[in-house]
Amino acid sequence: MSDRSFLNWPFFEERHRDLSATLEAWASANLPVDHSDVDAACKGLVTSLGAAGFLRHSGAQDGETLDVRNLCLIRETLARHDGLADFAFAMQGLGMGAVSLFGTPEQRQWLDRTRAGKAISAFALTEPGSGSDVAHTATLAERMQGGFRLNGDKTYISNGGIADLYVIFARTGEAPGAKGLSAFLLPADTAGLEVVERIEVIAPHPLAHLRLTNVDLPEGALIGKAGEGFKIAMSVLDVFRSTVGAAALGFARRALDEALARVQKTRASGGTLADYQMVQGHIADMALEVDAAALLVYRAAWIRDMGAARITREAAMAKLYATEAAQRVIDSALQLHGGDGVRHGFAVESLYREIRALRIYEGATDVQRVVIARSVLG
Repeated sequence: MSDRSFLNWPFFEERHRDLSATLEAWASANLPVDHSDVDAACKGLVTSLGAAGFLRHSGAQDGETLDVRNLCLIRETLARHDGLADFAFAMQGLGMGAVSLFGTPEQRQWLDRTRAGKAISAFALTEPGSGSDVAHTATLAERMQGGFRLNGDKTYISNGGIADLYVIFARTGEAPGAKGLSAFLLPADTAGLEVVERIEVIAPHPLAHLRLTNVDLPEGALIGKAGEGFKIAMSVLDVFRSTVGAAALGFARRALDEALARVQKTRASGGTLADYQMVQGHIADMALEVDAAALLVYRAAWIRDMGAARITREAAMAKLYATEAAQRVIDSALQLHGGDGVRHGFAVESLYREIRALRIYEGATDVQRVVIARSVLG
């Protein structure tokens, strides 16, 4: 089992340690799952995580607040055991983040289903022509009598094709650029919503390109107020960006565990690989990266849980450092495995594929650098 002494850091309360222990026991007994049918695996994971009660942490009902430390602990633990389990949990939270933070009582009824694992949610922001540049969203939402008509394309949408509902961001035109966007709750069976393409990537997850053609939504589908879409999207990412760092941290801890086991049992020149100072240097660097990432991740989560309205700088630092550090840790673990590091069926090979996307989604590393720099300069 990975080093769990970090749970004694002052960022955590007893309830966090209890949740971590409960989830660790569940994950050890149930993960990893069979990935041969990714759609079926994700649906099964949502059902299982809901039945076990863990998805209740993915969203907040009336009178509740999202506990970001819980979110991070869950993502870190699941990622260490099975990247697809982390994905299944994370998308329930991200997909319903706008509803948790800004939804009406009617919209929040969906939370009962997503938190129970009885409905799958998705967050549809990215477009073919605008990835990190949300201000240039092109999907249009024209106001019609009694509601809105949406037309446009969304791509690289996680849970695309298996989701029961989507939070869609579209341009309503109250002002130019980012100030003219709105957020909508869109059930997957709405007429005019089409899955154009399922997207295959190096670490298989359910991803799709969606097309909206004359999709009519009632006024009640609008989340928050018209023109608040950018604020809503950034508020959601402000919460969940730290959790991406936590998932990367889980991958890095697993890589360090695998490397330690490998170098301590592999024989070399009458001893083991662990006896070599150069190998010890790699292990020291990996351990340093893991602890530094953990400090940044849980600092950001703690600040948010203590009541900070926004943690843009702290979340950006956590996300950037943890994902980049995890890439380095996993690369070192692969190197210490030699040829087995690139063989299918070995954990480090899977981790090497899993980590790469985290440096891109929910704000690429270069975007986080801009966010941090503007905060420091401003």
